[in-house]
Amino acid sequence: MNTTNTTPLRWGFIGAGKMATALIRGMLRAGLATPETIFASDPIESACTLLAKETGVNVRTSNEQVARDSDVLILAVKPQSMSEVLQTLRPSVTPDHLLISIAAGVSLGTLAAGLGADRRLARVMPNTPALVGEGAAGYCLGPGARESDDRVVRSCLESVGLAYRVPETLLDAVTGLSGSGPAFVYVIIEALSDGGVRVGLPRDVATALAAQTVLGAARMVLETGLHTGTLKDQVTSPGGTTIAGLHALERGSIRAALIDAVEAATRRSAELAAQAASK
Repeated sequence: MNTTNTTPLRWGFIGAGKMATALIRGMLRAGLATPETIFASDPIESACTLLAKETGVNVRTSNEQVARDSDVLILAVKPQSMSEVLQTLRPSVTPDHLLISIAAGVSLGTLAAGLGADRRLARVMPNTPALVGEGAAGYCLGPGARESDDRVVRSCLESVGLAYRVPETLLDAVTGLSGSGPAFVYVIIEALSDGGVRVGLPRDVATALAAQTVLGAARMVLETGLHTGTLKDQVTSPGGTTIAGLHALERGSIRAALIDAVEAATRRSAELAAQAASK
């Protein structure tokens, strides 16, 4: 792997689907890589053709070719395909490669068993808003990784959003919160839109207002640094409309429902990971 500051890293993508494409676009946009330093392969030829057309990156006909041309390998394949992919890559992967898996439920132990115990590994749990540059990801490094690998993984993920390093034991929690969370938020937006329609707004206006309200509120949390309770209180006047609405939400146990949703998704993530490891 290139270790000098003057030689750009070569990035290889095993898989050319939506998440791989999102990461590639983000890296190109952030100046982290150029089309000439990115290589990709995919068993679906049309996926490679489309990726090359949209981004200008290099495509290869085999995973082994991508491995030989790359310093960093991103495994962007479905979990059920990982075993076969690891088997084909093992002869081509060396201790100089950094391998980053974005496959849900595939543990560092599984990756090490397939590629070798001394390999430099990272495991990532991204989420779908990365497709629009607003992702939220958690990641962990394997015992064979170098401390400098943290910067490489983080820079890749931060090209499409936020990224936090956590112990592998907490990646199921990341899955339950930010991995599954977009679906929970879509339900909230849909319900707010339904409420707007219920009180007379046209559907398109109601949905746009609901989505923009959620987007604006999220930016207030991230950019002001204020506690969510403080921000809530800034909107809530004594005896006003907001406190009446908040009272209705509390009667509907919205807090408990959302906490239960994250807990259930986390538990299911752990179950699926255990099933995958036992196969």
